[in-house]
Amino acid sequence: MLNFTLPILFVFNLLLLSFNSFASASNQQILPLQQRAEVIDGILATRVEKLMPEMMRNANIDMWILISREYNEDPILKTFLPATWMGARRRTILVFTYVKQPSPEQDYVKADAISTYDIGSVFNKAWDKNKHPQQWQALIELIKVNNPQTIAVNQSQDFPLADGLVATDKDLFFENLPTKYKQRIVSSEPLAVSWIETRSEEEIAYYQQLAALTKDIISEAFSARVIVPNKTTVNELVWWFRTKVSELGLSTWFQPAIRVQRNSTDFGISEDPKTVILAGDLIHVDFGINYLGLNTDIQQHGYVLKHGETQAPKFLQMALQQGNQLQDILMANFTAGQTGNEILLKTRQQAQDAGLKPMVYSHPIGYFGHSAGTTIGQWDSQNGVAGSGDYPLHNDTAYAIELNVSVYSKEWQKDIMIMLEENALFSKNKVKFLTPRQTQLLLIKAM
Repeated sequence: MLNFTLPILFVFNLLLLSFNSFASASNQQILPLQQRAEVIDGILATRVEKLMPEMMRNANIDMWILISREYNEDPILKTFLPATWMGARRRTILVFTYVKQPSPEQDYVKADAISTYDIGSVFNKAWDKNKHPQQWQALIELIKVNNPQTIAVNQSQDFPLADGLVATDKDLFFENLPTKYKQRIVSSEPLAVSWIETRSEEEIAYYQQLAALTKDIISEAFSARVIVPNKTTVNELVWWFRTKVSELGLSTWFQPAIRVQRNSTDFGISEDPKTVILAGDLIHVDFGINYLGLNTDIQQHGYVLKHGETQAPKFLQMALQQGNQLQDILMANFTAGQTGNEILLKTRQQAQDAGLKPMVYSHPIGYFGHSAGTTIGQWDSQNGVAGSGDYPLHNDTAYAIELNVSVYSKEWQKDIMIMLEENALFSKNKVKFLTPRQTQLLLIKAM
């Protein structure tokens, strides 16, 4: 049984101290690489020790086997690798075995690695080449010793992230697996998705700060320090985001998107890189960063003030309020056990009854930007999403509350689209934003 309590507390306290002034997005306040590695490895150890036993018990899985080769890694296997590992080495096999004790509270998970190399401090090296010259022999011996009744592998039709066992590794595994164990193979889907979607207390504590940093970068971008009305282009703003994040020693997990709307009947929602941002424009950004193994995904709006303006026009602010109203309706329908499709259909009906023109496409977030878990609509699937939309909502999970409303503007003689995305946590049967949501347009004025 793993015990990493003291190291994780030390590193966690260090992390909190570092984040006290994180909002300024200063390079000096983001953890150095070595300390990041300590945080990542410590949290992994805690998750395996404290969360994995209950996950395996709930999924009724006795053994979970992950197999990957270098440069063709199972995405879930990568969430178990030490921070100093950039990927698998040769063929890497990780095995989690559920060990029952007299009481369920004492049950634990044994983590073994059948690999040429030691894999951090979480995994016991379970391959002695003197006893088992072939890697598959060592794996089969481990299976025989533990005699699991259910053996899970990463195969899933509905969740790509849980479908990481490639054809060659599966074929070789089955060629070497004794016949009696082949009947015990099951999909790891319920366990794999649970591992991906569940957030630990340590992760939640700094996920809020990570979301705040993301918004601080947006606030800087949507200001006169960066945008020069009638000069700055969409492309320049997109690459400002990329450059800013890179200078902080971080990374984006997707290319930032900038969209422009303006008072012109022949001007739609433009993402054209050559579009010049003008005074009077409503601008939008879709932006997310990766740090310490987690991802953010946030969308906000800004308004470029015209000469003499000190506030955005009232009709634009009222349009934003309709987006906030849709957020309230959606989040009020978050109930543990409800499927994403049930939440979607109820939300859309309530929103339409309230006079809104809604579109909802919210998704889990965490280890991956578009993560596995409860899918609540897709932009092109507003009547439900087969598979992942049928997955029920669980506590201690994080979401990108992503949606839009179309609002007709008499002033512009056309629909204005308000596209919002906020990161939120569902815990103890309540959902709350990781940071305060946008309720006012960000204002950009000329210097």
